[in-house]
Amino acid sequence: MISSFLNKYVPMAKSYLQDKKKTDGLLKKSAAKALKNRGSLKSAWSQLNLLAEALKAWKNGEYPHFPTKSILLIIAAILYFVTPVDFIPDFIFGFGLIDDAAIIAFVIKQIGKELTDFRQWKEQQNGTDPETEK
Repeated sequence: MISSFLNKYVPMAKSYLQDKKKTDGLLKKSAAKALKNRGSLKSAWSQLNLLAEALKAWKNGEYPHFPTKSILLIIAAILYFVTPVDFIPDFIFGFGLIDDAAIIAFVIKQIGKELTDFRQWKEQQNGTDPETEK
């Protein structure tokens, strides 16, 4: 499943790097599907939101610090999430989002350091300092 994801969705993600409208559309589709399936997503909900926030901040030029490889993985994971027919089709009630959650977790693990840095930056933007809240 992971090799299929990397072989199919990462190349597809490249077309989103320079097309902000296309990326906006992907973020909107992802948000709509995530809201519709919030209960089924469980723990992947916050991870998916983090990926979407990271992509949005990168796209808007607010946080340009992600390496291209990381952005490609984020886009590919979101593409996989919005695609209804993937490894386990979404219409299979109760099981359709398991593979989506696995791909999201895989990407989170692969780019964990970059996401930690992004999360810290985001907290600083919101006026909270993670160092003083410990």
